[in-house]
Amino acid sequence: MDWYEQARAAEQLQDWDAAIALVSAHAECYSSDPDMHDNHLWHMDLLARAERIPELTERALTDVHARRRLNRSLRERGMEAALRARAEDGDRDALYVLARLLCGTSRVEEARQVVQDIGPEDRYAQQLVIKGYWS
Repeated sequence: MDWYEQARAAEQLQDWDAAIALVSAHAECYSSDPDMHDNHLWHMDLLARAERIPELTERALTDVHARRRLNRSLRERGMEAALRARAEDGDRDALYVLARLLCGTSRVEEARQVVQDIGPEDRYAQQLVIKGYWS
């Protein structure tokens, strides 16, 4: 069985340590090898599914894929305060994810206020609220 099959088997068993170790050894952000790049995205997904939020948060400081996966994971967990804090610290993706989350739970006015408070000049965030976009 090659590493890929071993990683998939570990993932199926939710043996996150094994899956993460196997995939991370074959992952590279922005690699010219598309398989290495795909493995990097898989690695970030495994970290989120393993609920390794501190590790994902650390990686998010320098890795856009980790940042996006972290924000999506926070959204999935309904962690609005964490998303807001990230948005207030300058993470625009966190602002967009938070706006979508609020709009998606019929809190458009709250989303509008968040955008006004954090990104009043951010036209994309404003458009999300105007459209009531939440997917």
